[in-house]
Amino acid sequence: MAATEDPAAPENIFIIGYGDIGRRVAAIYLEDKYTVSGLARSTSSAQQMRDDAVKGITADLDDKSSLENLSMTNSLLFYFAPPPPAGLTDPRMVNFLSSMDNNNLPRKIIYISTSGVYGDQAGGWVTETSPTRPGAERSHRRLDAENQLRNFTQQYPVELVILRVGGIYGPGRLPEKRIRDQIPVIHETLAPKTNRIHADDLAEICIAAAKYGRDGEIYNVSDGCDSNMTEYFFQVADHLGLARPPSIDWETAKNVLSPGMLSYLRESRRMNNSKMLKELRIRLKYPDLISGLKNISL
Repeated sequence: MAATEDPAAPENIFIIGYGDIGRRVAAIYLEDKYTVSGLARSTSSAQQMRDDAVKGITADLDDKSSLENLSMTNSLLFYFAPPPPAGLTDPRMVNFLSSMDNNNLPRKIIYISTSGVYGDQAGGWVTETSPTRPGAERSHRRLDAENQLRNFTQQYPVELVILRVGGIYGPGRLPEKRIRDQIPVIHETLAPKTNRIHADDLAEICIAAAKYGRDGEIYNVSDGCDSNMTEYFFQVADHLGLARPPSIDWETAKNVLSPGMLSYLRESRRMNNSKMLKELRIRLKYPDLISGLKNISL
């Protein structure tokens, strides 16, 4: 899909959180001759933007005063920056939103949130109308950011689209080290249901959300496959030609796995992606893990 198909093209594309997905989105817009700007917190980030032909603007979401001169007027804003690593709220979003007023507003905000805001659904399917009940702190922070954005866009004439995204995989995003280290996984029969999306598809979905996403709407983002976390590790191991990691039961897992991994294992859900496919007019390049892994060279 070409970004230039948008009949109401924004004056500028602005990306906050210039990581892997930010670079992918920028590359698509740059190919269509858009002006792309981004927030650069570090020297290395600013250099990466220059190398990519993106205009880097130095600022720090943790420093409110550094955000005072950001120009967002009529921009299409992609907010990909994560919250801080601790706490239940997102003070970075507080700082960012407080930097804008009626004279400095983007046209539309696309925010990447997480499927974790749904919490544990005991393996059940969730839609965009399912209740949010985050368990992990990281998911509370994302839901707080969502709510801040909703409140902001109710006060100002700015459109908002929220993407609740499952696990992202792609080149450079595979758990190769974990598999090489033979860190155990939970038995496949006990493993929680999980959701994934290839990074290439996610970048296209972000752009489709900017073009077709309805103001105030939420879209579940995943390939829609019914799979589990252990199946994922096994298929990645097979793709890389590595030995599959050993399987353990829950009691053993509590003693040998990290608290972070245990928090993921305690949540199980399957995301219905039909609204995304229909409303955002998406045809996934990689509708399952096998096709996605074939795209990743060894």
